[in-house]
Amino acid sequence: MLDMDGTVLDLAYDNYMWMQHVPEQFAAANGLEPGVARDALYARFKAMHGRLEWYCLDHWSDDLGLDIAKLHRDENHRIGYLPGAESFLRTVRALDIRIIMVTNSHMDTLTIKDEVTGISEHFDEIYTSHAFGHAKETQEFWHALADAEDFDPETTLFVDDTARVLRSAAEYGVSMLLQVTHPDTTSDPRKDSEFAGVTGVRDLL
Repeated sequence: MLDMDGTVLDLAYDNYMWMQHVPEQFAAANGLEPGVARDALYARFKAMHGRLEWYCLDHWSDDLGLDIAKLHRDENHRIGYLPGAESFLRTVRALDIRIIMVTNSHMDTLTIKDEVTGISEHFDEIYTSHAFGHAKETQEFWHALADAEDFDPETTLFVDDTARVLRSAAEYGVSMLLQVTHPDTTSDPRKDSEFAGVTGVRDLL
């Protein structure tokens, strides 16, 4: 089981969108100084972390009065795989290993990223938190996933870049967990992983 953003795809795109582009567009639309808009939005974003709404483009479109999906599509040239991730997916796909994506990504974002990368072709199945109505940070997500996908928590490897998601998976009983420590190629690798860490999934080869 693999996460998408920050595990297979470069989180640099998402960080650029939410930390720079969306605040800039919000500032322009509301006649605000960019710094004022950033401070206001960062506070809203922080309050939503870990909740399904944080990952929902429809929520933010309504909340901010912007077409968030369009803003994402306008910048889709920034979307890309993390180093070696696509080769990793091709290698695993050729083996007798079922490979599924479990992502908090909104379906619109997933569609945009699939159009650019063709990522869906590398997976046997894709499960989104929005389809289940619960973010991966919750136990409800994992129970819903278990109902949809007959996986053994003892023999399934789950790779994600977010510690709170991995904690939730551990609470559910997934025993093999790995954290990607360099999810954003424009930032330094993280050095404080509480889980076994790999720089990227290519290291697993």
